[in-house]
Amino acid sequence: MAPPGKHGKMLILAFADSKAAESGGVAEADDSYEALINPETYTLSYKLKFSKGGQGQGTSGKQLKYEYTEPAEMSFEFLFDNTGIIDGEARDSIADDLQRFKQVLIDYQGDSHEPRHFKLVWGENSIFKGRVTELDITYKLFNADGTPIRATAKVNFKSSIEEEKRAAKEDKQSPDLTQLRMVKLGDTLPQLCYEIYGDPRHYLQVADRNSLSNFRILTPGTTLKFPPIAKTTATGASTGSTP
Repeated sequence: MAPPGKHGKMLILAFADSKAAESGGVAEADDSYEALINPETYTLSYKLKFSKGGQGQGTSGKQLKYEYTEPAEMSFEFLFDNTGIIDGEARDSIADDLQRFKQVLIDYQGDSHEPRHFKLVWGENSIFKGRVTELDITYKLFNADGTPIRATAKVNFKSSIEEEKRAAKEDKQSPDLTQLRMVKLGDTLPQLCYEIYGDPRHYLQVADRNSLSNFRILTPGTTLKFPPIAKTTATGASTGSTP
């Protein structure tokens, strides 16, 4: 296994879990796969999740309300070729190379009971960490007997950033964001409002938002929605859009 940067080839490092992928390198990887030829391009995708809120005053449609940012995605194509044109090493078939590629990327691991986590390294740079969510293989060139001798594999990775890191990055404790809280035994609505908003007086808005007929009685295990306080009033009437 060549160290990253030696040939300048993209290297996929496989790890048993996300923590190992976060800090590990070539020496710590369970397995790896080096590109025959580097991808011509790769795509990074970022998606933001919105929900339709209420209709704003003076507007003709529903406003979009930000909920969260989805994990980033990366996609690219790997080339497989056994003609020897690229590396000067002709092979009988690309089947072995593809089998090895699939073994590293999508095989179920008995120890962890799931496929691996990955770190993509190009030269000296780590360019992405994530899980494989999709693998499509397109066969492009064949021998006279139909044996494929060239193929491309399109791989899609989704960032495996840990949920608590993403939540911290987005500051989910901000009182300007809708929050969900599961009721525990002994919880009261004013107490929960104090924990979330820093002010227990918002209990009427929360009770109204959750259609609670009696805010003094909370059922353990029930999930309550706490709306943004910036869009509520102290009297309990909502002045903004409904999350």
